[in-house]
Amino acid sequence: MSASATANPSSSSGMSSVQWKSCPAYSDEVIRGLGVAEDKVAAFRSLMTRLECGTVGVPLNHRDPSGRKIDIAVTRLAATDEAHRLGAIAVLPGGPGNSGYLDPVLRAALRNEEMAGLNKRYDIIGFDPRGVGYSTKVACTFSPNGPQEPGTLTREAARKIYDAQVAANQKCGRSDPAFLGQLTTENVAKDLDLVRTALGESELNLLGFSWGTYLGMVFRSLFPGHTGRAFLDSVAPPWTRIDEHAKDSAEAAERNFGRMAAWLARRDATYGLGPTARKVREEVAKLVRTYDKSPKIYTELQRPIDGSAIADLARRNSTEWVRAGKALAELRTVTGTTAPPTVKELLGAPMMGTPVPGAPETLNMTMNLAVACNEDGSRAGFDTAWRDHQQLVKRHPATGRSWGLPVMCPGWPLPVQQATLKRGSGSLVLAGHLHEFMSVYDWTLQTRRAIGGTVYTVADDVHVSTTRVPKCAADVVRYFETGQIGIGCDGSAIPG
Repeated sequence: MSASATANPSSSSGMSSVQWKSCPAYSDEVIRGLGVAEDKVAAFRSLMTRLECGTVGVPLNHRDPSGRKIDIAVTRLAATDEAHRLGAIAVLPGGPGNSGYLDPVLRAALRNEEMAGLNKRYDIIGFDPRGVGYSTKVACTFSPNGPQEPGTLTREAARKIYDAQVAANQKCGRSDPAFLGQLTTENVAKDLDLVRTALGESELNLLGFSWGTYLGMVFRSLFPGHTGRAFLDSVAPPWTRIDEHAKDSAEAAERNFGRMAAWLARRDATYGLGPTARKVREEVAKLVRTYDKSPKIYTELQRPIDGSAIADLARRNSTEWVRAGKALAELRTVTGTTAPPTVKELLGAPMMGTPVPGAPETLNMTMNLAVACNEDGSRAGFDTAWRDHQQLVKRHPATGRSWGLPVMCPGWPLPVQQATLKRGSGSLVLAGHLHEFMSVYDWTLQTRRAIGGTVYTVADDVHVSTTRVPKCAADVVRYFETGQIGIGCDGSAIPG
């Protein structure tokens, strides 16, 4: 549809404007591939007729506003009750590197009845950050980080993995340093403020998820006068060190396995992994050691079953405890030459095939790497990385092997660029999930100490689940409508 009639760009000289155009058309196959259930395909199509799509031109380098320009892809789902409109909410995607172009439809209007209500009085704004999806981007070629031999990770194998990571990072970082060096959270925040200007909004309210919570913190620090209410779900830490990130996440994963172990123990008749949480812990740690010593190769799986595969099953969140418990039980007693059914279901990810024609990019790994490494204050050397790996395995016997060698940015050739966060007085809610490991709950408390805000505690272990659970989603909507928020919600239910 043409959206030019509803555009409201700033007319001031030198200000950005939205170049509106028709939205992409997607086949049913693509729509289902985006995670839309069959019974919601028609609703998705209906919402797409309301969605407005366009681009905003921004400087590649915000320190050189007259230099090279790039495009930021933007979408808007206008408020349905225009007479009582409260403003605009920008949805801040995760990653870094996730697309947010379709988030007004997928994360808001189509998610559940509660979230659909958010669109009544608010425009919902989506966008692809620079380097992602329909925005200007570049692509590095990625290959596996060295020989991935099954079984216990030796120092020699780890060195090969590390050296391969260094080579890949140097090749990528030097391929287009002028562009890659400008992939930072701060620059994405500055892009978003130009999007705000182009939309004619005096301020943006923020709904951020995962990395989008850090983007929200940075936007709020840079543009406090243009930031309205902000709800940030699964809060990132107020610092950017990949080594500390891995350590904290690993500790949280092992803690949460204690909850899983207690759940399995109460169902010992079903899973046979032990009648107490301690026995289950011992049994799973034993499975890690056994499969590291004697990995199994199944032709129908893309990965060997070694200690890292066992640890991967042990760190699943509560929505997958039923299947993960079955898979662990199967691997405890398997004797055949074919992969047990639940193991195949959980660990038998198909090979990446040819993308469905017309499918939008949902994750850009080049942007993921560049933002992470441009901001990583650690960039660990091999000896440090190897020591960290050994400590993870020793301290976390059930889940530690799932982390591999905790390195991402060695050899990245571009300088470290870190944003400065500032305390603000505006309305801010930090939604922390009590038991999850992808965004550790303590990071929520650290962020509150750093920049202020109100903590909203979600009593589950499921990353960014708040808007998926109706009772929690109702709190989110109520917050944006009234500015009021309670102390938390139960989140995703533990399976019965």
